[in-house]
Amino acid sequence: MSASAVLRIILGQDDSTKLTLPFGIPDSVEELKSEIKRQCDVSGDFRMQYKDIDFDEFLNLTSTSDIQNKATLKVIYVPGASSTSSPCLSPQTPTQDENRSMPSDTDILSSSSSLSSSSSSPSLRCSPWPDAFPVPVFVYDVEIQLQRANSDFESNGTLFSPSPKMKSDILECLASQIIKYKAYPSNAEFDAVAEALVKKHPCLREQGSVTGFSGWKISLKYKMANFRTKLRNIGCSELNVNSLKRKQSGQHTSPNQVKKPRRAEVNYCPDFPVGHTKESLEQERLSLLSEVTKKNNEQVVKVKMEKTFAYRRHEVIEDKPFIANFKERWPALFSEREVEAEFARITTVPLRSKFMQQLDYHSSQLMKVLPRKGGVAGQKIKNIFADVDKNDAIETRRACVLKALIVYLNEDPENLIREYLDVEDKQEMEQTVLGVFAVKKEGAEPTDDLEDVGIVIEGVEVLRTLGNIANAVAILFGLMYSLDLSYPTNLKYTFEVLQKVVMELDDKQLSRKAQVLKNKLFEGKV
Repeated sequence: MSASAVLRIILGQDDSTKLTLPFGIPDSVEELKSEIKRQCDVSGDFRMQYKDIDFDEFLNLTSTSDIQNKATLKVIYVPGASSTSSPCLSPQTPTQDENRSMPSDTDILSSSSSLSSSSSSPSLRCSPWPDAFPVPVFVYDVEIQLQRANSDFESNGTLFSPSPKMKSDILECLASQIIKYKAYPSNAEFDAVAEALVKKHPCLREQGSVTGFSGWKISLKYKMANFRTKLRNIGCSELNVNSLKRKQSGQHTSPNQVKKPRRAEVNYCPDFPVGHTKESLEQERLSLLSEVTKKNNEQVVKVKMEKTFAYRRHEVIEDKPFIANFKERWPALFSEREVEAEFARITTVPLRSKFMQQLDYHSSQLMKVLPRKGGVAGQKIKNIFADVDKNDAIETRRACVLKALIVYLNEDPENLIREYLDVEDKQEMEQTVLGVFAVKKEGAEPTDDLEDVGIVIEGVEVLRTLGNIANAVAILFGLMYSLDLSYPTNLKYTFEVLQKVVMELDDKQLSRKAQVLKNKLFEGKV
């Protein structure tokens, strides 16, 4: 890929937007379509046309080589395909979601207002790890040799053994592509890269390897380690934070026990924006303190929160501040809107819309699977779902599914969700490490709304008036990413399922308990 590019995308009559491509125009039309779906929030199937310079009219786009920086593209929706558009950052729609039939009462909370334009900063990644790794175009002489070797392989099955210099060039280019998605790929992701390489260039397949690419995988691991060292030496924050040179006196491990992203964070510890220093961003933070007190000032707050994102991440990850102190320094973060925006900056995934959509999608199956559990836990789950019979509102159903899920995983719902009457003493909330509180009015009917719902972290009430329990759990999940909090040991399976099954983040490797549940959820589903 070449340097960064921007394209004008026409989505419909009187509806167009700018598409930012930090890593240049993709190599294939399908990759470009995925980027349009992600950034422009376009769903459904479509084809594209580009404005041809020679004929001054729109022609069908069959190859991305036909377009250049600042070109104009038109989205042509396939008849019968649904489409929505929004000029804001929106992550890729998971492939397995495309043909789902959603419940008619699914309440998908709008994410357009909460997602930030992370692509506006070149230091931030814009995409999670792709389903199919895009092998880049190598340097000219390497591509020429590979094309000839691929032709020989197709004609007579001759495998190609690249020279050490050529192999190094290939690995260096692959490492440069990998770092666009993450600095610390997993073992499975190294497999995906090596497999994609020999799939695109079959002449590179290894004859003595069971997979055909195990040698490439091992070499790639060494190359990535060297590549990280190179980036660390030039001051890359995401890697510098792990350097033993930064350890404090008496430490024998990495500073603050920080190692690397563990929960599919795309932008874990980004560099400061170009032209900014710690001092200049501190001035932005001080300015933000006054802006957040003004009415109808959400847009200004949003811009300043985006600008100070990297500064805030460094503070969270390196200093590990107490929640009370951090809330004083960054009060703007502690709102539903900004928790969603921060989560999107970190993961590129919308928070509440994805959480509610997935929870509702799995609800019907969960309500069949969870009550099958035997013993005391099974009886507790049946008692929880009895509330749905009294009040089948979607908020009640979501809350019951979440509580029953916790019981099914052999954990205690009260460790996450505490319910109080409005007349009760709530002093124990001050001893709560992390959780959601729900306040009911004394004598209220099951169909009545809750008086208040909020979140407590380290005994500090960080948010309230969240409406319902499911919404509060979603926001709490977002705060755990925003504040880089570890999952509580007494709720580790619950949060694993929320992360990997509900939010589909880093969902390739699950614990046995979570994998068994996931298998049951997809029984009978295509």
